[in-house]
Amino acid sequence: MQITRGKRARAQKVVIYGPEGIGKSTFAAEFSNAVFIDTEGSTDNMDVARLDKPTSWTMLINEIAFIKANPTECGTLVIDTIDWAEALAVNYICSQHGKQGIEDFGWGKGYTYVQEEMGRFLNSLSDLVDTGINVVLTAHAQIKKFEQPDEMGSYDRYELKLGQKTGSKTAPLVKEWADMVLFANYKTLVMTTDNGKKKAQGGERVMYTNHRPAWDAKNRHGLPDEMPFHYAGIAHIFASQQTQPIPPQPPVAPAPQQATQQTPEQVQEELPLNMSQVAEKPQNEAPSTPQTPPEQYHTNLPKSLTDLMAQGNVTEEELQKVAYIRGHFPLGTPIESFPTDYWDMIVAHWQATVEVIENQVRKEPELPFTV
Repeated sequence: MQITRGKRARAQKVVIYGPEGIGKSTFAAEFSNAVFIDTEGSTDNMDVARLDKPTSWTMLINEIAFIKANPTECGTLVIDTIDWAEALAVNYICSQHGKQGIEDFGWGKGYTYVQEEMGRFLNSLSDLVDTGINVVLTAHAQIKKFEQPDEMGSYDRYELKLGQKTGSKTAPLVKEWADMVLFANYKTLVMTTDNGKKKAQGGERVMYTNHRPAWDAKNRHGLPDEMPFHYAGIAHIFASQQTQPIPPQPPVAPAPQQATQQTPEQVQEELPLNMSQVAEKPQNEAPSTPQTPPEQYHTNLPKSLTDLMAQGNVTEEELQKVAYIRGHFPLGTPIESFPTDYWDMIVAHWQATVEVIENQVRKEPELPFTV
């Protein structure tokens, strides 16, 4: 057992939310070595590093797994936006259970499934934080009526645009997960003119860092309640981090004087070794299947499926064989004969589909199809 004292610098979990167009993506791009997972295409006109736009919840999870497996690829992962990501999670849950909408579950079960799935999603992001990668979630804001239990009357307040229904618990889950929740808004002053009419003035972009009756916000770094909406105001928090991933060091080339000291015998001894390594490398590597661009797949396949197929080099023929193995359709059924909801089910159970392809279709391609 060991007791530690004092502050520990580590990566941060940050949520930035506000009205559309205020500059949440631009603010997030200021974080160190930021890589975006752009769920809504808002960064197309920005000079930032980004992964492919996820067209399914499975694809989004795969991209996070890629960053976890390659922690030196970025210093900050930005999910832009988390409310659009939640929509992917809702579609995923509905496809898994064969429902048309989240309300079809009844008794709030659908919202419980979404909450559990979002909890696993946030846990995977916490794993990135443990490796030294900052995680930034951007979100839109919504105005909701709020009534305190111990007070008479209600009032409007800004909240995360997550879980439009009262049964949803996604927004509280995200706020609890975050180290810092920053609310960005336009500071507007309402003035009364001489004739008694009210006129709005101002419009300066500011961010609020602490909770107030009119909005949700928090921080653990003693920030002022109100600050200009600029990254410079919080840059000092991340400058003190000591747990950022260390980038791989480039190989050090030998000094010229060391090369001239080698004898001809040493040079001759090294040449066959290097040449044999180069010659053996292609033989040792497994033959790679060329990745098919999603636009070259059958037009009846949804983009959410073709994106996953392109990532795993899965062919249309392999999906047809999976449908045969599972007893869904006869072998050789044309792609255009598959219903659309069947492909939605395949996307929702993509990991299981990939396991069938790897364990049966590719290892024993002829065995399951002999009659």
